[in-house]
Amino acid sequence: MSTQHTIQQSIDYMEAHLEDPLSLESIASHVGFSPYHFHRMFRRQVGMNVADYLRRRRLCYAARLLLYSDASIIDISLHCHFESQESFTRAFKKLYGMPPGRYRKLFMLHTYNREQGEDSMKEQIASPIKGWFISGSHPHDYEMGIDRNTVHQGSTSGYLKARTPMDDGAFATMMQQFKADKYKGKRMRFSGFVKTENVKEYCGLWMRVDSHSEDVLQFDNMNDRRITGDTHWNHYAIVLDVPEESGTISFGVLLMGEGKVWVDGFQFEEVDLSVPTTSLKLDYAIGDEPTNLSFEE
Repeated sequence: MSTQHTIQQSIDYMEAHLEDPLSLESIASHVGFSPYHFHRMFRRQVGMNVADYLRRRRLCYAARLLLYSDASIIDISLHCHFESQESFTRAFKKLYGMPPGRYRKLFMLHTYNREQGEDSMKEQIASPIKGWFISGSHPHDYEMGIDRNTVHQGSTSGYLKARTPMDDGAFATMMQQFKADKYKGKRMRFSGFVKTENVKEYCGLWMRVDSHSEDVLQFDNMNDRRITGDTHWNHYAIVLDVPEESGTISFGVLLMGEGKVWVDGFQFEEVDLSVPTTSLKLDYAIGDEPTNLSFEE
């Protein structure tokens, strides 16, 4: 079993038991590792330890309860396995920048307006996301925006969805592109959390490194590990080397065909050479002379 698959299994387990008591020992046992080795593996792959991950996910769940339920703050804090309302308030304020009571009052209006059929966030959601743009074969048949309801951590996630039924092969991507100068000679990992709904063909993270002449030097679009159908939040990663002759780096999330994908918690970071690359093989054997010109072979 690969490291990435082990991490994904553990996250699936945690996502299914967010409302239950969980310990490092029980999670590690579920994936067949000792707590010590699992803790180190999880932190290296996800960028935080298991306790921090659970705390963030439970705080995200608590934020939804604040907006979509009448439960008291103390009941929410205990339901989300905090020792006290005080410890919950401190953790919530650190992540969301305000106490839970103020958060409920401030954002309850948006919830109320949406339930009344008023899309008070429509203009913001329809606007391009800062730093991101949409491209692909049929970009006008897709929509990208900010979602404040389906979130992995914090208060917002990004989404990309098909507006209408798609023809076979139609796709769009929510992406960024930037100069490679700062990353030349490094091994870089693009990772994040992804959730899908009704994805008919496939979706996945992707990353590409091009030369100044726009030749593809490194590329991975998760074609060999596709995400399809309905999936819960899980962690995915792409690792590519950035050669010295690199000119630009592009990355994003790809959606082919119908469906919707949410993304959250992206990271772009250097990793050491012990982390294997995921680059798809772009090279092919070049013959010494032409062959089968009559198509009879």
